Amino acid sequence: MSTRTAPPGLRRLRALALLGPAFVAAIAYVDPGNVAANLTAGAEFGYLLVWVLVMANAMAVLVQYLSAKLGVVTGRSLPEVLADRMPRRGRIAYWLQAEAVAMATDLAEVIGGAIALNLLFGVPLVAGGLITGAVSMVVLAIQQRRGQRIFETVVVTMLGVIAVGFCAGLLVAPPDAGAVLGGLVPRFDGADSVLLAASMLGATVMPHAIYLHSSLARDRVRHDAERRAAVAGVPPSRTVQGDPTAVRRLLRATRWDVVAALLIAGGVNIAMLLLAAANLPGRTGTDSIEGAYAAISDSLGPVVAVLFGVGLLTSGLASTAVGAYAGSEIMAGLLRVRVPLLTRRLVTLVPALLLLATDVSPTYLLVLSQVVLSFGIPFAMIPLVRVTRDAGLLGEFRNARATQAVAWLVAAVIVGLNVTLLWLTVTG
Repeated sequence: MSTRTAPPGLRRLRALALLGPAFVAAIAYVDPGNVAANLTAGAEFGYLLVWVLVMANAMAVLVQYLSAKLGVVTGRSLPEVLADRMPRRGRIAYWLQAEAVAMATDLAEVIGGAIALNLLFGVPLVAGGLITGAVSMVVLAIQQRRGQRIFETVVVTMLGVIAVGFCAGLLVAPPDAGAVLGGLVPRFDGADSVLLAASMLGATVMPHAIYLHSSLARDRVRHDAERRAAVAGVPPSRTVQGDPTAVRRLLRATRWDVVAALLIAGGVNIAMLLLAAANLPGRTGTDSIEGAYAAISDSLGPVVAVLFGVGLLTSGLASTAVGAYAGSEIMAGLLRVRVPLLTRRLVTLVPALLLLATDVSPTYLLVLSQVVLSFGIPFAMIPLVRVTRDAGLLGEFRNARATQAVAWLVAAVIVGLNVTLLWLTVTG
């Protein structure tokens, strides 16, 4: 039975079966780096930077859709497409900056899981980092042995736990509606607010999620093509690239996937900032996750604090697995070298454990990691905008002029904020 002649209910079920890749990518938008940046912003500046999260999430919808579209239409990931257009030295140089971004991501995620285990169970930070790394290896093993669909189910379940953990406090202490509306007016309050805005942007529009989403969409297309080939009794090597109708169907499902996933992720981010803005200003020690956790426990009760801790723990466990997956896809696409996921997980775990063993504030490391991510965004964003306008690559599915104009505007805003941040940092 074809999609055109199938009953509406069956068509909806088929569309639902195509959802999932964006929810995996969305884990990157609710990782521990987001927690540190959003809590710090809310505690120090109240509702001032709500507009940053709203703007960043709107940007993320466009960026993630373009990434997924590239994977759907071409059957290749962004790193694979860029590798075809670069000489060997260029690929290595580009990979080095992408790898630095992936390591900054991994740092935030392992540290976040370690902090959560310390808060909930008193586990020392280094031991907590080891546990976080071990659990992430289990999640990655599920992807390798059980396939992408089961992996997506596990990650989406984790996303649900994260949402409950971080949003529960708003039911106990709702924010001031008028102040929230006031926070939608774009403005800053000194260099520190710009630093936090860049950190929040880096934690929301994450470079490794841009690279990864194209790979996830590519693999989903291949799975869907193989499934349909099996039903039709044709060779499984047939893909959708030569079938515009199939591509349009997949792109429709992709739009729903991206919007739904990022509405949830964006809502969770805003909830974190509102929770901090409503309950943490004026309290001492809220410049760290540990201090914020204690303040939440004092003002909202231990149950809300435990839920928050569970959300943070789940965020660290899920995002570190997704981050390792992204790093593996970046290396495979750019260098054409595929290192086993579990081996990569072990190697990238070491820098995070070494930093956890120092006296540097874990929350400070988290915020700085998000600034590093913010500087990595243009290196993923600008090539994505360029290649998705390429008629030779995407044909009729290339970006329309209006889409291209908005995409370039988004890139310009991100680069402009980063340049401002650099200038403020250098000038003190």
